[in-house]
Amino acid sequence: MKIMVSGGGTGGHIYPALSLMKYIKEIEPTAEFLYVGTKKGLESKIVPEEGYDFASVRIQGLKRSLSFENFKTAFFMLKSVHDSKKIMKEFKPDVVIGTGGYVCAPVLYAAAKQGIPTMIHEQNSVAGLTNKFLARYVTKIAICFEDVKKDFAKYSDKVIMTGNPRGQEVVKTTKNPQQLQELGLNPEKPILVIFGGSRGAEKINQTIVDIYQDFADKPYQVVAVTGAGHYDKINKLITEQEKLLPQVHLFPYIKDMPNLFQFSDVVVCRSGATTLTELTALGLPSVLIPSPYVTNNHQQRNAESLVNGDAALMVLEKDLTKESLMTAINEVMDHPAKRQEMTDNAKKLGIIDANDRLFGIIQSIVKK
Repeated sequence: MKIMVSGGGTGGHIYPALSLMKYIKEIEPTAEFLYVGTKKGLESKIVPEEGYDFASVRIQGLKRSLSFENFKTAFFMLKSVHDSKKIMKEFKPDVVIGTGGYVCAPVLYAAAKQGIPTMIHEQNSVAGLTNKFLARYVTKIAICFEDVKKDFAKYSDKVIMTGNPRGQEVVKTTKNPQQLQELGLNPEKPILVIFGGSRGAEKINQTIVDIYQDFADKPYQVVAVTGAGHYDKINKLITEQEKLLPQVHLFPYIKDMPNLFQFSDVVVCRSGATTLTELTALGLPSVLIPSPYVTNNHQQRNAESLVNGDAALMVLEKDLTKESLMTAINEVMDHPAKRQEMTDNAKKLGIIDANDRLFGIIQSIVKK
């Protein structure tokens, strides 16, 4: 089977694709893959590093206001559709899968127009502009949140709940306890993780500084991840404080965050789709601080799905203060029964067979 995959712009689009590709390769060793992205996107670096063939087209996103850039986007769209057809003519895919980002638009559109079976995967609770555009053309639409069904109401016959591949991958990954030793953590004590994403979040980082002394008498450890660009500033502000706390560990970046999650008790974080997939798959209680800087405020909608299922608490960034964050943390960390209830509820929301479901769809739509 020859499978073409497209997705890019953020890790939230790339890593689910890689997870699915890895899964398929394990059960279908003869499967061939070609990943199509953009040269400027993260995918141009990440995908080849994972050992997969990579091809690129030139495309950019639409501006949400009248702009000359949109004329350029239209030109790039036409050209990249043409280029995508050339790539497909050479690779001859049996199926084309899009995992989000504007690069999917020309690739999936070109495939559909050539009669090649296609599937898009929407990770968020609010559909992205590209997936809304592609919905009418593709064969199947895979989703991770029930809330997003309304965005595809016209094409409900194509919609299938699958979940996010990262959940199945994380659950099947063997724990590595050596990481705790490397991070200076005691495996016998509870762990609270606070992070604002791979690049960090300024307001979350500042709040870490503000609440630092509040952890002085807590019976648990804290891992705070600032993002590389923020670390020096936050580390300086903390080391200038009167009393340093050995139970609070500050890092610029942690490479294998999903492994740390497997040893953690509560996570304070943003509410990107991939992170929430990992949290629910592992049954991790969380305090979610949605990023307000994303399209259609989809992170808040993602977070609400967990809050409504009593698996998480939410603090909006506009309401984020020392007091509001510590109140939320205390509500979970200081009450084991509450924590266990949230764990059980998170597991109910988790889908841990997403790769099985997605591969089943692929097999069903591929022309024999």
